[in-house]
Amino acid sequence: MQRALLSVPVGPAEPAVVTEFTRLLRDALEGSGPALAPIGPHDGRAPDVAATVPERVALVVSTSGSTGEPRRVMLDAEALLASACATHERLGGPGRWVLALPAQHIAGLQVLIRSVVAGAVPAVLATDRFDPVAAASVLVAARQRCVPLYTSLVPTQLHRILARAEGAALPAELRPWTDVDAILVGGAATAPGLLDRARDVGLRIVTTYGMTETAGGCVYDGVPLTGVRVRIDGTVHLAGPVLARGYLGRPDLDTAFQMQDGVRWFRTGDLGTLARGVLHVRGRADDVVVTGGVKVTPTAVEAAIAAVRGVAEVCVVGVPDDEWGQLVTAVVVPVRGAPAPTLAALRDAVVPTLGPAAAPRRLVLADALPQRGPGKVDRTAVTRQAAADADGSRHGDD
Repeated sequence: MQRALLSVPVGPAEPAVVTEFTRLLRDALEGSGPALAPIGPHDGRAPDVAATVPERVALVVSTSGSTGEPRRVMLDAEALLASACATHERLGGPGRWVLALPAQHIAGLQVLIRSVVAGAVPAVLATDRFDPVAAASVLVAARQRCVPLYTSLVPTQLHRILARAEGAALPAELRPWTDVDAILVGGAATAPGLLDRARDVGLRIVTTYGMTETAGGCVYDGVPLTGVRVRIDGTVHLAGPVLARGYLGRPDLDTAFQMQDGVRWFRTGDLGTLARGVLHVRGRADDVVVTGGVKVTPTAVEAAIAAVRGVAEVCVVGVPDDEWGQLVTAVVVPVRGAPAPTLAALRDAVVPTLGPAAAPRRLVLADALPQRGPGKVDRTAVTRQAAADADGSRHGDD
């Protein structure tokens, strides 16, 4: 059996637009309406891949991974609802959700699905430019007595909240953020220092790991949600009721989903380890930089650099180099109004824990990091940017 697939514009985020889309989403989940393919304001027309999808598919969502071509993921209603219910279970019960992310991506879509499950109207923030002060006023209006308040953010948004912090406290206009019962943070790796600062000022942070193929975040604070299983064979594999059906129009890509001993697993391509049941993600396997014959994991280097004074955002990539094979390059967005960090400061932050091979040999300063979806840095574009920048600093041999 097949059902119709309807492409629906969902941006820019405005209450009336979100309300109508949420109605269509409820019908799609119940099976009384067509499946939906949400389109963002800058996505253009959706590819005309198919006019129909399998009957239980409720959403077709374009991925926004850090590398590779976009893919259109088919998600059954059961997977989406299993994810929403498991999230509420982990957080302590349904609540009022605040939409702070684009509704064409899985993190924003799950905010709306959880709202449908909770029977509550979501509050809506402007998602074209995140303003933490304006958002705080929406949080005040959204708060309902005896009902938990939840939202989802990406690390960039969290950084913008904390950029206004004064020592260990938020200014008065931002204190409503401390009243949010859970702030889910995902979409990209979050620097440990940023998480520590957020918790120090009273924000109730829950880190999430997942992707479109798992109907969104399925591992919270390193612990899988109910029904989700994790195994490691160098890379992270995930199983459970939240898995997608596959890719629309690309059955050749469905090899990422594999059966083993009667269990269907999704191969993520992320490096990770399990320690006492807690998952630690180390970054993408295909992002590893090989420099001078040594393998360097960019996310570990980024975590060290993120703690350096003057660093707002950082992406570490490998740029082709005749001598080193790949030159470890840090592309840094400096803190606005603060002195830009130096290459020496970055190296000093990395060498003690990761060794000299992992320390960047080049620093490129940028106004912003190109993104491929909310919170996901486009590493391919960053690499091109770093390779084209002939003025970056370079450190001598070690």
